[in-house]
Amino acid sequence: MGLFETLRSGLKKTRDNLRDKLDSVLKSFTKIDEGLFEEIEEILVLADIGVSSAVRICGDLRARVKKEGISDPAAIYDLLREEIREILSESAGTGLKCLAPGEGLDIILIVGVNGTGKTTCVGKLAAMLKKEGRSVIIAAADTFRAAAIEQLETWAERAGAGIIKHKHGADPGAVVFDSIRAAKSRGIDVLIIDTAGRLHTKRNLMEELMKVNRVIEREAAGIRKETLIVLDATSGNNALVQAKAFGEATGIDGIILTKMDGTAKGGIIIPVAAELGVPVKYIGIGERLEDLRPFDPAEFAKALL
Repeated sequence: MGLFETLRSGLKKTRDNLRDKLDSVLKSFTKIDEGLFEEIEEILVLADIGVSSAVRICGDLRARVKKEGISDPAAIYDLLREEIREILSESAGTGLKCLAPGEGLDIILIVGVNGTGKTTCVGKLAAMLKKEGRSVIIAAADTFRAAAIEQLETWAERAGAGIIKHKHGADPGAVVFDSIRAAKSRGIDVLIIDTAGRLHTKRNLMEELMKVNRVIEREAAGIRKETLIVLDATSGNNALVQAKAFGEATGIDGIILTKMDGTAKGGIIIPVAAELGVPVKYIGIGERLEDLRPFDPAEFAKALL
C-alpha cells in the first residue's frame, strides 16, 4: 500500500463522517446560497474543525463562490479541499531538523499528557532516525507512570536505540542529566527525551517539565533542542487546550497528532495548525513502527475529502 493509500485508509472514519454529511447537505440544495453555507459551517464544527476555523473556511468559500460565479453545490468539494490545504500549509512542518549523522548532537524533547501515544511516538521517531543512519539514545524521563520505563525499553529495543534509565520514581532531571552526558561521551547523533504526562505526587507537571528544560539548557548549552508535543486526535478540542497549556509552560516547536486512524474527529488538525501557529510535523495512522508519517498538507486534504 502506497503512502497516499495508507493515509486515506487511516483517515477513513474522519472522511466518512464529513463526506456523509456533506453529501446529504449538498444533494438537498439546487443552488449555493446562505442556507448552504450555514449547513456546511455546522458540519465542520461537529467534525471538530472548530468554530473559528469553520467560520474562516465558510467566509473564504463565500468569497470564492461570488468572485468565480460558481452556482453548482457539487463544486463545494474541490473548494473545501483547497481551503483546508491552504490553512494547513500555513503552518506545515518539514519533519525533524536534525544535523547529518556525525555532525553533532540534537536533542528532541517529547511532551504531552498520558494516553496520547507519547511513548510509542518516541520509539517510532527513534526507528525513523536509525533508518536514516543516525545513532540514537532515549532518555526514560517519565519516571512517575507505572511501567513507563519498561514500555520505553521495549520500544527502544524494537527501534535499535540505546536507553538511559533510572528506577521508578527517580528525579527526571537526573535522568536527563545522565542522558546528555552519555550522548556527548558516546558521540550520539540524537537524544530523544520522553517526559511525564501526569504526576501522582503534589508536584506540578509543568514545574517538572520546566526543571527538565533547565537541565538541558545548563548541560547542553549551544546544542539545538526541538520540543514536540504529542496530541491524541480522538480527544478533539481537548487536544487544542493541551497544546496551549504546554506551549505556555515549555514552548512547542512542532506537533505530532496520533490516532488519526481511530477517530471521526481528525478535523482537529485544522484548528490546531491554524490557532497555534506551530507546525504539524507528523501524524500517527496506525500501530506499526512505520505508521508515524511526515505531515503533508496537500496529501492530507486530498485524503480527507
